[in-house]
Amino acid sequence: MPRPAASGTSTAPPGGAQSTIFCSSELSIKGISAGTTKGVGALQETLKWGQPSYLTTGTKSGSTIRIDRVKSAANQYAVYFHCQTDLVETFRELYPSQLRYGGNRSILLNAAEDIPEPELRHCVALALTYHLRKRKTANGSS
Repeated sequence: MPRPAASGTSTAPPGGAQSTIFCSSELSIKGISAGTTKGVGALQETLKWGQPSYLTTGTKSGSTIRIDRVKSAANQYAVYFHCQTDLVETFRELYPSQLRYGGNRSILLNAAEDIPEPELRHCVALALTYHLRKRKTANGSS
């Protein structure tokens, strides 16, 4: 599944298992917005820093999500979240042993392991509704 390059950077996933896991994460992200999560709406897919990125431009309900290989680990890739949110901290509280994390900015996935699909989908849904929840909190509703 080749992608357009930005500034000479290719975001095509590597072959084999990595390609499968990369595409599965993309489908998880896209599936969340396809009417399964209230308030998310359609996602805009774009490239940011040469990485596939997903934004809720229509509703502005969520925080941007990016996917890319981990350059220092051949069989890993990451689902990146904005590091100035509390998203990864929240994910750690919800899934302390089910997921692996890269600091305060990513969920790390290994191509040689099964994708933790339910947990990943839940984390993606939380990211895509991040601003929506913050607005509700600011307005005093739950």
